[in-house]
Amino acid sequence: ASGESWSSRVGDFSKARKRLERKPLSVQRTKGSEILFGIAPCSLALSQSRRDLFGLFLKRSSGSRRLVMSEFVLQAAARGVPVHHVRRRELDALCRGQVHQGVCLEATPLRFKSLEEAEEPDVGDEEIPNRQLIWLALEQIQDPMNLGALLRSAYFLGVDRVVASQRNSCPLTPTVSKASSGAVEVFDVYSTDDLRSFLKAKTAEGWEVVGTVSKPEDAESVPVISCLEFQWNKPVIIVIGSEGDGLSLETQLLCHRMLAIPPGRALHPGIESLNVSVATGILLHSICSQKLRHGG
Repeated sequence: ASGESWSSRVGDFSKARKRLERKPLSVQRTKGSEILFGIAPCSLALSQSRRDLFGLFLKRSSGSRRLVMSEFVLQAAARGVPVHHVRRRELDALCRGQVHQGVCLEATPLRFKSLEEAEEPDVGDEEIPNRQLIWLALEQIQDPMNLGALLRSAYFLGVDRVVASQRNSCPLTPTVSKASSGAVEVFDVYSTDDLRSFLKAKTAEGWEVVGTVSKPEDAESVPVISCLEFQWNKPVIIVIGSEGDGLSLETQLLCHRMLAIPPGRALHPGIESLNVSVATGILLHSICSQKLRHGG
């Protein structure tokens, strides 16, 4: 009998422990805050002054990442951010199961900048004739993974500015920051509520507006060339369309030329196009490499 009583007590203890383990982390969140996750976004957010920061959450017993975690503690101390050492499941709950790499950071959201806040480069400066500025304009990019990957490529390849349409576009969420490997924490992203007027205004200032198209036959009344043949000697805006539909017809008609990526083989129907962020990376590399050759 005593054996049965002992085993039932052990069973009760085990059940109670499982209940405790299931109990979610109760963090007092600051109103309007969001949870950044991942080593690069959290480290870069801590090193910049773009966000207000409320708390850093680090995984306990990080093992091989102990050095990384100790650097985070130093970064947080420098900014006066409280540090909480928590279990992995608590981090999972904080960022809703995303890949956090043992780090989460509670912070205010990042906002797009308005074009009115931008310092306009002087295109007509006589000291830098034909200055090769390259801007990227995004029309209705809705997927946060695509937006993050686009921003990562734009930052890496030397794009001078990114402007997104406000309507039907993804905001700068923690998922965007993670997908950009933290580029969004250091690289300004602008938005406009009237992309077409913006493109018209840049054309009037002497910029070339260049659209993108998956298949040359999809372009409406605008000349299409291979990105390998594209040459430019004045400021240029590359316009990228939404994941499903590409550029709207109205936006296409504001473009001087359209760029296409030539495929390397005859393509099977149904897989005749590239993911928008991959295509943009290829186009930007092709165009920005000219900028490098000409000395920018």
